[in-house]
Amino acid sequence: MSSASHSRCNSKTQPRAEALVGWVLESPGRGTLTLIITCLFTISLCTWVVIHSRVYKRPLLRRLHKLFLFLKAIIAPEFIAVEGLQEWTQAQRMVRNGARLTGGHLRLVHAFYIGMLALRYRTPRGWRVIWPNQYTWLLEQGLIDWKDHALWGLAKEDIRDKSNADDAVKLVALCQVSWFVAQSIMRTAHALPLSQLESMALSYVPLFAATYFFWWLKPKDVLMPSIVDLPNMLPEQKTTFESMAVSSTFDDEGTGQQDSLWTVISLTPRVFEKDAELKAAQEAEQDSRQGDNSKGDVSKSHGNPPVNLKAKEIVIAWWDPELYQSKIWPVTCLFGASFGALHLISWHTVFPTVVELWLWRAAGLISVFSLLIFMQFEKVILRWGVV
Repeated sequence: MSSASHSRCNSKTQPRAEALVGWVLESPGRGTLTLIITCLFTISLCTWVVIHSRVYKRPLLRRLHKLFLFLKAIIAPEFIAVEGLQEWTQAQRMVRNGARLTGGHLRLVHAFYIGMLALRYRTPRGWRVIWPNQYTWLLEQGLIDWKDHALWGLAKEDIRDKSNADDAVKLVALCQVSWFVAQSIMRTAHALPLSQLESMALSYVPLFAATYFFWWLKPKDVLMPSIVDLPNMLPEQKTTFESMAVSSTFDDEGTGQQDSLWTVISLTPRVFEKDAELKAAQEAEQDSRQGDNSKGDVSKSHGNPPVNLKAKEIVIAWWDPELYQSKIWPVTCLFGASFGALHLISWHTVFPTVVELWLWRAAGLISVFSLLIFMQFEKVILRWGVV
């Protein structure tokens, strides 16, 4: 075949960067079907590897929770990354608080294991979660000794044995992502176009990499919790211990709220939320003592704001104060906005219509700026029914 005819064949089979490309068969090189399968496989594999669900004793709730996390990671990977950062911050705090009490033997893997609701204690009606602050309190009070941590299911070997992380899947995910990113970089370096689906797949990579970094030591897919018996306590100690529980939603004592399927979409409550609640109650109690203690000031005497009793609210986001006030928070905001920003790689990509082009651009810009604004508030509450 002559060089002229060869160049004509290449001009027909290789799409130009400024041309609109439709469905391409597999034989000329990069086919549409291969492109779709590659991108979807990369996104799905990375998502499945990165999610680390909390512990449920009921198999149905465990599967539904993992499915919800999978969908959440697909739709809003930036929130999964921030959630991983907050859990890592809580685990680091628990390690610091327990360093003196355990001789430095309490590590991140133990803190993650307790924080994912994997440690429970028996009650006459079932069992309850032992939260990180409760475990630290038991150590402080001398009610338990770190030397007996293996009896509580906290030996590193036992935790690793319960974790179902698959090293082969991790290796496949690493190779797939590395190959996909390298291919995209080479196409950009040679002035070859990237499809919209490729730019979307690339947007997941930095967020999933950050999430996996934060959850590197977190056990994965633990099927059964460690259930223990609490040590003997005085009535005052028992009352204090139970009052430190962050939430009762994830206990198993047969209540309707605990059996609800809605628990699978709930965020795992964090210790700082309980600390903030106790601090607000103490401040309100001090203010009530110093202020007017008349009978009409019912809401203030109970430490609650004067809000209509019919008001309902949902906490959409609540950032850890230690993280929110740290120097890395601005970087966290920018990193969270990277998902929408990387979609803008396709700013000059050819779309079927101008409307679709500007819808893509607008969606990317809205994703970037809305998240930057959203993350400027320490706590975001949706409240309705207030007069």
